Amino acid sequence: QVQLVESGGGSVQAGGSLRLSCAASGPTYCRYDMSWYRQAPGKEREFVSGINTKGSTSYADSVKGRFTISQDNGKNTVYLQMNSLKPEDTAMYYCKIDRLYYGVVRLCGPPGHWGQGTQVTVSS
Repeated sequence: QVQLVESGGGSVQAGGSLRLSCAASGPTYCRYDMSWYRQAPGKEREFVSGINTKGSTSYADSVKGRFTISQDNGKNTVYLQMNSLKPEDTAMYYCKIDRLYYGVVRLCGPPGHWGQGTQVTVSS
C-alpha cells in the first residue's frame, strides 16, 4: 500500500520557520489533491492547508499569511512552509490524500489516506 511519509518537523522558537514535506511512495505519474492537518494534545484534528492538481490552494484563517503549501508533482511531494511560527502552532502535522486525480488506487493510494505525522513544537 502506498505510504505518505511526512518529515521536517522539529522544535523551534516563536518566530522561527520550518518546512514540512510529505512524500507519497506511489509512481510519479500519480496526481493528487492533498491537504495538511494538525492535531494538538487534547484537541480535534483540524484543517491547515490544501492544494489541488491545478495548484489552487486554501488555508485555515489561523495560518493565512504565514504558511505556504506547494507541490512537486515529479516527486509526488507536497510541502508546507511555515513561517512566523507561534506556540499555538504546536501540534502533530499530518498530510492526507483528498482526491486521487489520476492514477490507480492500488498503486497511488486511496482518498482519505493519511501519513503517520510529524511533530512541530514551538516554544515561546
